[in-house]
Amino acid sequence: MIAVLCRDCGALATRDALAERCAACASPRLVAHAELAELAIAHLDCDAFYATVEKRDRPELAERPVIVGGGRRGVVLACCYVARVYGVRSAMPMFQALTLCPDAVVIRPDMAKYRIVGHAVRAEMRQLTPLVEPVSIDEAFLDLSGTAALHGAVPAQLLAALARRIEATLGVTVSIGLSYNKFLAKLASDLDKPRGFAAIGRGEAAAFLADKPVGWLWGVGQATQRRLAADGIMRIGQLGALDRRELARRYGRLGVRLAQLARGEDDRRVEPDGQARSVSAETTFSRDEADAAALARALWPLCETVARRLKESGLAATGVTLKLKTGDFRLRTRSRRLADPTQLADLLFQTVRVLLAGEADRATRFRLIGVGADRLVTAAEADLPTLFEPQDGRPRRLEEAIDDLRRRHGSAAVQRGRALPQA
Repeated sequence: MIAVLCRDCGALATRDALAERCAACASPRLVAHAELAELAIAHLDCDAFYATVEKRDRPELAERPVIVGGGRRGVVLACCYVARVYGVRSAMPMFQALTLCPDAVVIRPDMAKYRIVGHAVRAEMRQLTPLVEPVSIDEAFLDLSGTAALHGAVPAQLLAALARRIEATLGVTVSIGLSYNKFLAKLASDLDKPRGFAAIGRGEAAAFLADKPVGWLWGVGQATQRRLAADGIMRIGQLGALDRRELARRYGRLGVRLAQLARGEDDRRVEPDGQARSVSAETTFSRDEADAAALARALWPLCETVARRLKESGLAATGVTLKLKTGDFRLRTRSRRLADPTQLADLLFQTVRVLLAGEADRATRFRLIGVGADRLVTAAEADLPTLFEPQDGRPRRLEEAIDDLRRRHGSAAVQRGRALPQA
């Protein structure tokens, strides 16, 4: 028997075969799956979020290709599905996107507006369950286990109603993946975009994964794919056919995780209080830059931005990462672990400047530079007094004084010398 859900009226029926239309409202938007009434872990992803919000606010752009991003030297932050037909993709250099789609409407991002809409979407999710784990501004996992008795409908029905409500009240569309764990729910949400709804159950997981590339596995990037390919492993089914102990012997802890995912196993819980993994800021130069002094000057305002965001979020960094992108779009990242957690821009700057010294060789030209704070902990652990407080306390007290002046008189009230333009 097959469970069939109507995404438009929410009717759920059990049938021997899939009908073409809903018996209750005649809608063709049906989802059929043998385990549909049993699955409770979902991944919700807004469709082309930034571009969709812009089209919502400018209806005349409904049929036009829209790109959200910076100038010609920037990158595509998001693009609508019309633009994707031309080959435009997120993170693509803007000049390349405009070569593929010269008639695209380019819109500068309005992050404040997107955050408002994203928070409203999240509020709608939390009407169903407190177990909502945000992944980014426009996507989240939900655990709807046990909600059927509370809401009088199974999770699949609740999610279909949620998608309708978000589209009707906020003007953005979402795609939903439903499964029995986070890994498969995330895969399912990508299967039927846009306005999609797909499910992956226990009975089909192994067969579904078997012919998929290993790059579909959570956490398997280009480096791991190359490593697996060197051993002749290209498909998930090949991993699933190997003994778990053999995978652990070959790849260590990575092998253990690969063995689990290849069999559709994922024991990660939906964590509603999931903490940000990193805080970062970056800038793209108006022209490629090779001068070490100019690169170093660009670091300070980024460190101040990262420090401010850490303080606003109540977080502190125990790791710092330098991000560089060369003129030919090759990405470099260099990281360093800190001795103690910090929120101080000065300490971030001193650390990342050392990392930059190893990369700025005057021969390599860079188009982008960024600073990231990672390995985050709570602010209570940051910049604690030490036995050497008379010395170590000065940067902390100075930054606290600057922050206080800026709160009272504005962000431009006081600047450090390294922030001033060079003569």
